[in-house]
Amino acid sequence: MSDDLDVLRHSTAHVMAQAVCALWPEARYAIGPPIQDGFYYDFELPVQLTPDHLPRIEKKMREIVKQAQPFTREEIPREEALERFADQPFKQEIIRAVGQDAEASAEAGTGDTVTVYRNDGWQDLCLGPHLPSTGDLGAFKLLSVAGAYWRGDENRPQLQRIYGTAWPTQEELDAYLHRLEEAEKRDHRKLGRDLDLFSFPEELGGGLSVWHPKGGVIRKKLEDYVRDLHLHRGYDLVTTPHVARANLWETSGHLAKYRENMYPAMEAADGSDYYVKPMNCPFHVLIFKSRTRSYRDLPMRLSELGTVYRYEKPGVLHGLLRVRGLTQDDSHIFCTADQLVDEIIGVFDLTLEIHRTFGFEKPKVELSTKPGQAIGDESMWHRATDTLREALERSRLEFTVAEGEGAFYGPKVDFHFNDAIGRLWQLTTVQVDFALPERFDLEYAGEDNQRHRPVMVHRAILGSIERFTAVLTEHYAGAFPLWLAPEQVRVIPIADRHGDHAWTIAESLEAAGLRVHVDDSKQTVGKKIREGQLQKVPYVLVLGDKEIEAGTVSVRDREGTEVHGVKLADFVARTVDENMTRALATGDIRELAG
Repeated sequence: MSDDLDVLRHSTAHVMAQAVCALWPEARYAIGPPIQDGFYYDFELPVQLTPDHLPRIEKKMREIVKQAQPFTREEIPREEALERFADQPFKQEIIRAVGQDAEASAEAGTGDTVTVYRNDGWQDLCLGPHLPSTGDLGAFKLLSVAGAYWRGDENRPQLQRIYGTAWPTQEELDAYLHRLEEAEKRDHRKLGRDLDLFSFPEELGGGLSVWHPKGGVIRKKLEDYVRDLHLHRGYDLVTTPHVARANLWETSGHLAKYRENMYPAMEAADGSDYYVKPMNCPFHVLIFKSRTRSYRDLPMRLSELGTVYRYEKPGVLHGLLRVRGLTQDDSHIFCTADQLVDEIIGVFDLTLEIHRTFGFEKPKVELSTKPGQAIGDESMWHRATDTLREALERSRLEFTVAEGEGAFYGPKVDFHFNDAIGRLWQLTTVQVDFALPERFDLEYAGEDNQRHRPVMVHRAILGSIERFTAVLTEHYAGAFPLWLAPEQVRVIPIADRHGDHAWTIAESLEAAGLRVHVDDSKQTVGKKIREGQLQKVPYVLVLGDKEIEAGTVSVRDREGTEVHGVKLADFVARTVDENMTRALATGDIRELAG
């Protein structure tokens, strides 16, 4: 998000809060930041908002815009601010925390001075900047209402959140709303249900999914591709348990820095506490430490499709995109300091190769630096950050810097990719870690026969199988490339007498390594073809007397193109090649016409 858009959306959020307070004078308003593609504001209100309230709020906002009220910035003493916002408890809390809490200071000021923006008698805490006046707002629209806990804490008051979007021009707003409509059609939760891929039974609890047979095929193809490519790239496959004793997580630092995202401890019969794992890295550390290591063993690249469990708050769960049980394509590289940059460059290269296979090109790359919660000393962080920067520069990858967004044990590089409708997804993370080798006292024998500390690289290229599948489902709108499609070919006999031949054709296709289904149900041929298209099957073959007599098939792709008189051998050869090469799109079947 650019600075200009940030200011535009922040100013629009301010006007929305002003409109809400004008409509409901009893309103208590909390915070309203700009976000990706829009903004929101949280309120405590005397009414329960519904989407029907949004046009009314928009109308009041337009009245405020028409008046072109100037935004006036003031810096006032804390005590004066407390008086001005005497009837606003959330603002009072922010004011009292200014200078002591980073979040509050970022919202309202530092020390004993508080920054306020006001217009036409209405005022809000804000560091700004804002547009010159309400008349400078662009095109905007309120989108939805939702519940949100104050400060994201489920033990604190639940507020009502209004989401909106704002753009410089009406044309840009219309384009964004069109993308939203397209995104709704592509929602992986809906497609997962319609295509029978996965579901989220209430009996399991929030954030936990089950994969149905068709989804299982997609998952297997993804996992096989990742495993085989990693083996080819010199990684070794490992497997680790789902739980470990508390002392492992104490040594790794997770209990101190990550406990709020971990499930509660389970007490074993021996009195020890066990935790289900939120990450795989400490287990891979133990594999390295299981025997004496030499410089000749390095680099050691350990790879695992490891399932981890994280207690995400209920409000952030979202289909497969945000879950509590996830399987990471997790790898950890142990290497010498001299090998580190080359190993990271190798990870960058592998990242680009993998994502290119799925049609993701031209990544937006971000280097994230030390966060507030961190382990390890400053020198470690500087070395790790400088190493990532050098690897990025040597790879000739353009990147931006996200200050304070690193993991608690090391800085990281994130790769973001645009999907088919322009949305940006963070998919790959690469982290350099000097801290865990230190905490676990890892060593290897150097060429000089002295003990040395290895460096550790954490990396997940798909991120997680769950989230990546969700992204792919929306990117392809459920129409997966042939190699990923759960059902690649559907064979439809026109009448019962054609059934045996349909099964013979299916056996030939299966022998060639294709996934085939014969629809010999009693429905009409038209309904069978329609069902194949709804299920987004890449190819449908129709067989009748004419086809059997000529030894051909009629081929229909999922876009509706149909070709008659296709020799089966030609169709098989073409489809097998498409499958083996992992082609992103089905070929032009008109080329198969006799």
